[in-house]
Amino acid sequence: MAKITAAEVNKLRKATGAGMMDCKKALVEVDGDFDKAIEILRKKGQKVAAKRADRDSSEGAAISKVNADATKGVIVSLNCETDFVAKNEDFVKLANDFAEIALTKSSKEELLAADYNGITVEEKLTEQTGVIGEKIEIGDFRTLEAPFVGSYIHAGNKIAVLTGLSKNVDGAEEAAKNVSMQAAAMNPLALNEDGVDQATIEKEVEIAKDQLRAEGKPEEMLDNIAKGKIKRFFKDNTLVNQAYIKESKQTVAQYVKSVDSDLTVVAFERVALG
Repeated sequence: MAKITAAEVNKLRKATGAGMMDCKKALVEVDGDFDKAIEILRKKGQKVAAKRADRDSSEGAAISKVNADATKGVIVSLNCETDFVAKNEDFVKLANDFAEIALTKSSKEELLAADYNGITVEEKLTEQTGVIGEKIEIGDFRTLEAPFVGSYIHAGNKIAVLTGLSKNVDGAEEAAKNVSMQAAAMNPLALNEDGVDQATIEKEVEIAKDQLRAEGKPEEMLDNIAKGKIKRFFKDNTLVNQAYIKESKQTVAQYVKSVDSDLTVVAFERVALG
């Protein structure tokens, strides 16, 4: 049996909002498997405050940039070991430099091989590891292309988002930024229902049914009630169906259409650190 540490229990508590003892029991039950422990807590009806909390991510700076004609965006995270380094002005500048180079690249490998003041980006990372005294590396590398791409970086460079819109219209820049802020704050699982994989849906149905059984609901009613819970799951966890944070009576999709009747969100990318 795996030894469950206080740090692991605290990590699960932060990710779920459940009590310390409930978290410890869940971890013991699944021999320390973090994701299975979350499932157990949810099935028992325990509060899960962050269903998809950004767990086990490194410190660093996540930077999003968009090209001059706003048709391509990139997110690059420069990862390090401590928050102290992540807040360093030179470190953040280096992350921005790498993101600027990444705008003309299509993969992390291309970025690492790119020139940076006479040496490669990869060589610069090795150099800076020696200077700083802790490991630094390129973590995430995401690109997004669309008729219009906007971006947002949350305070402290901990969350970076790109949003792609279906066309470039008056107000597109503000709309893309607002939707990016929505994604930063609400951490959607997917753009829409089609983006949620079947395994996730089946798991949600199973969790919903287990909760309903615990409430004493008859077995023959479970399928219909679970369908309603899945609809709610899509509303809470898919970007275009979420309530718009600046006007909760609208969905994100409705907000975008208020800017232009033919405007839609076609894609988004979100990277979170810390």
